[in-house]
Amino acid sequence: MSLLETPVELTPVPASKPPRTWKFWGTSLWGLFAFAALFLGQVTVVVYLLLIKDAPFDLTLLTSTLSSGTAIAMSVIMGLPAVCAALWLATRLSRIPFADYLALHGTSWKNFAIGTLGLILLVGLWELISRALGRDSTPGFMLEVLKSAQADGALWLLVIAFCVAAPMTEEFFVRGFLYRGWSESFLRTWGAIALSSLVWTAMHLQYDWFFFCEIFTIGLLLGWLRHRYNSTWLTVFVHGLNNLAATVQTLWIATHS
Repeated sequence: MSLLETPVELTPVPASKPPRTWKFWGTSLWGLFAFAALFLGQVTVVVYLLLIKDAPFDLTLLTSTLSSGTAIAMSVIMGLPAVCAALWLATRLSRIPFADYLALHGTSWKNFAIGTLGLILLVGLWELISRALGRDSTPGFMLEVLKSAQADGALWLLVIAFCVAAPMTEEFFVRGFLYRGWSESFLRTWGAIALSSLVWTAMHLQYDWFFFCEIFTIGLLLGWLRHRYNSTWLTVFVHGLNNLAATVQTLWIATHS
């Protein structure tokens, strides 16, 4: 006798959705979400500092808190985890690993040297222009913040905020996330570099038009480095180096004025 086997019906497995990069509008909307997270993280620090002060709330208390070097340092540092959380969600939904999406790749020492040299030449050029126009080399905002941090005994915290936390936050957001999505949209590479540099410049409203122009050109340099070497860690390093040089210069001016 022969055995008859009943055919087994196989249930088709649904194909998983392929990874995707957020294009222009997706990147823009997620960018607004990340910026809102950054703002919320910084406001949380200010609210906390106001609550722990043993004084009635008024405009004077708010102004003194907002201008405090300690408050600014803590706000900048708190912005890093807030932005990372927002960008992690965006990349998670894109089904691309966080590090790959933001190009958090290592690079060679040669590329670090190229980035450093480019920064030195660019900042040196702006220094010459500043002197020719009879302007101060350091923004008054930075000088006041550093003096406030010194008075609070929190200078070390401000250095960490300016030279580590701020470069990571801004580069992850601008050169990591915004550039990635916009460069794969109709803007292409150079449009993405220009627009992301404008966004980065707009994040520095505490400065005047002259420093706006300098910041924009530094943003173009960072955007080019991100495009050329596909490494956001490289732009974090160059950004941090720029902030460190500005901090040291401001400290020197503060101690010799």
